[in-house]
Amino acid sequence: MPLPQISTPTYELTIPSSKKKIKYRPFLVREEKILILALESEDEKQIGNAIKSTLKSCIQTRGVKVEDLPTFDIEYIFLNIRGKSVGESVELMITCPDDLKTKVETKIFIDEIKVNIDEDHNPDIKLDNNLTLRMGYPSLDQFIKNNFNFNDESDSIDQSFDLIASCINMVFSKDESWAASDCTKKELRDWLETLNSSQFKKVETFFQTMPKLSHTIKVTNPNTNVESEVTLEGLSSFFE
Repeated sequence: MPLPQISTPTYELTIPSSKKKIKYRPFLVREEKILILALESEDEKQIGNAIKSTLKSCIQTRGVKVEDLPTFDIEYIFLNIRGKSVGESVELMITCPDDLKTKVETKIFIDEIKVNIDEDHNPDIKLDNNLTLRMGYPSLDQFIKNNFNFNDESDSIDQSFDLIASCINMVFSKDESWAASDCTKKELRDWLETLNSSQFKKVETFFQTMPKLSHTIKVTNPNTNVESEVTLEGLSSFFE
């Protein structure tokens, strides 16, 4: 006689980028085991496959393509799934800003962590009177690099250019358009190097104002009694 099936609760959340509501369930033990083994391997490809398969299994709403979700969506969904799986709060040691050395233990409830969207953020970057650059957002591969990067010897400048190039959707004018999908990675990088400083600054602003998983907390230094605000950004900030 087979063992009885155990029912798993489902929850609902809103994807920040599309405002679409999805249903999801917590990790199962077998999925958590796969994630742990992947993290222990320190292999980006293995970690990526584990996270991708876990998110696909946990998201119960059809039609959600994990590979196409921007990084901040993946971080938000992953954080909420983890919260329902292993605990709805995290305890972190926060360094007090006033002396930069005293650490204070702080509890943060996961349902209070939101994606912060800058009102001035715009994916369309006006390069000159003729050309506009349309950007997309970093996807699952960049999520892995941001949160599970074990390679300390990588060239940060090359990494930055690779990231920017991977986020270009298209360049267009009033009469023509050029799709990034028709270009090689090298062609996109070479094109980026033809931008002037002012134009490249606009591209940097796109990333600086991009939606981020963010939460601001207040901490009081027990040694100085100074209260400070600390803003945590990105998934890796909420785990030790």
